[in-house]
Amino acid sequence: MIHVIEPGLKTTIQDMGRFGSYHLGVPPSGAADKNSYLIGNILLGNPKYYPVIEMMINGATFEFRKQTVITVVGAPADVWLNGIAIPMWQTVTIQSGDILQIKNIRKGVYTYLCISGGIAIAPLLNSYSTCLVSDFEGLLGKVMEAGDMIPLNEPLPGVLKQAGKKLPKSFYPTFSEELDVHVVMGITCDRISDEGLNGFLESEWKIHYNSNRDAYRLKGGRVEYSKQAPPFGSGNNPGNIVDIPYPVGAIIIPNEEEVIVLLNDGTGGGGFVTIGTVISSDISLLYQARPSSVVRFHASTVDQALQIRKEKEFQMQKLKAAVWPDTALYGQ
Repeated sequence: MIHVIEPGLKTTIQDMGRFGSYHLGVPPSGAADKNSYLIGNILLGNPKYYPVIEMMINGATFEFRKQTVITVVGAPADVWLNGIAIPMWQTVTIQSGDILQIKNIRKGVYTYLCISGGIAIAPLLNSYSTCLVSDFEGLLGKVMEAGDMIPLNEPLPGVLKQAGKKLPKSFYPTFSEELDVHVVMGITCDRISDEGLNGFLESEWKIHYNSNRDAYRLKGGRVEYSKQAPPFGSGNNPGNIVDIPYPVGAIIIPNEEEVIVLLNDGTGGGGFVTIGTVISSDISLLYQARPSSVVRFHASTVDQALQIRKEKEFQMQKLKAAVWPDTALYGQ
């Protein structure tokens, strides 16, 4: 059991996401930075779908009520165990009564507390991810509050003897204020002029402070609409179309001065012109960028996007082999 002493700004439980429920109005949710999430579970020998605790901007403070093994990953932060600094990206043994403080998240946005064996809650719609827009009951329907009790599964067999595993330096992710994001162009980009397409791809866009898990808003360039009448039934605004479904990563152009990238908790459809989609492998990168960070968009083919995903999956397999050379122990 974990007792939440200080919940932080927006601390939730997340896993890989909830799939197949968009038609019910339920977005996938899931860890914002899935790259860090996966690394944390690999370090612990957990299966990749085990839920973790996601903290945003200013961390949280927890009291543990049982012995286990944890690791803290994601955006750089100050981490103390009973007042003593401990490293991120390394597994650490926790005793009953220990106090874990995670503070001063910097550079990135989201930091993760991963626990051996995961969190002992029932899934909702086949996922352990919190969704704040779906009116779920219990821990998966809200941000954590002071006094909440988070039940834990038993740590995996043998994990206490494996404490101290470190992430090899070559696998450390970077958290930058300048990032290059790949986009598969399409959907309704025929509603954008050639000058607008060039403006989108050649501009440096800054992340606006009005950004969250639903969507990131960016400004700094200009995307001109094409000189054609809006489709019948969409109104008079040139940025409107007849409603379509939006994928995660969809880039909508609500006006010519900004772009909005829909993310894990975003709506599943709407009536704005959509210029393309951020590839899934770059969603984690974008989520960890703070307001005023500079984003450059680069056109990518579907084949290139799939190749990038394949390379990232290969890196995770290499990491698993590096951390757990005796694969018989992994996931036990």
